[in-house]
Amino acid sequence: MGPKPVRPPIGRVEVVMPAHDEERHIEHALHALQAAARALAERRPSVAVGITVVLDHCTDGSADIAARIAAADGRFTVLHQIFRNAGASRAAGVAAALGRTRPGLEQTSLESVWLASTDADSRVPENWLWRQLELADAGWDVVLGSVEPDPRGMDPEVLRTWRIRHPAEERHPHVYGANLGVRASAYRLAGGFPEIPSSEDRALVGGLRRRGFAVVATDTTRVMTSGRTSARAPRGFGAYLRTLGAEAVAESAAAAPG
Repeated sequence: MGPKPVRPPIGRVEVVMPAHDEERHIEHALHALQAAARALAERRPSVAVGITVVLDHCTDGSADIAARIAAADGRFTVLHQIFRNAGASRAAGVAAALGRTRPGLEQTSLESVWLASTDADSRVPENWLWRQLELADAGWDVVLGSVEPDPRGMDPEVLRTWRIRHPAEERHPHVYGANLGVRASAYRLAGGFPEIPSSEDRALVGGLRRRGFAVVATDTTRVMTSGRTSARAPRGFGAYLRTLGAEAVAESAAAAPG
């Protein structure tokens, strides 16, 4: 049973997506966000949506792709930064989004704003936003979604190992910046995303839990994310998949007849 719905209804959603040299993925990621925003509008036309793309030290075609999509869709805002730091990128995106929503928002007003985080190498499902708001309506302050590595081009053994260790289930124990939602009031009280190069998502959620905010984990908003093993952030998702690959090779070698 979830917490009692004592919070005000969500009136605005702000999505933040950092990107560093993601020209292979970012167009699909942005189109997926557009589809999720449309699906939310069909169910809740009164809820406004803003999408902030933080281009962090991009040297490829990511900026051109983001600019083209933003020029045709007023919900998008594109920021150019030189952090080379995932935590700083997410924090800057949230700060810009909340500043545009209404400068000097009171803490009580922030309770009606929902922040959703994803990545530029990921594709959110159409129900991504409206399902998070359903959970917010039920009184949850934080929604931890799940992810699935894109099997295209991925080592089948790595994918198999991933699925064994990450079964599709509700109340899972994982935290992913590619699939995270939080009430803006809770985000601010917890100190926001720390400006660290990786694990900023887990650090934020740890702070939220320590402050007693209501956290729920769900597989109903599963995001498809890149299965690459070349890491964009130290100790990030790609690095984790690379570790799984090494373990799969070691397990295979140990099981082979001597």
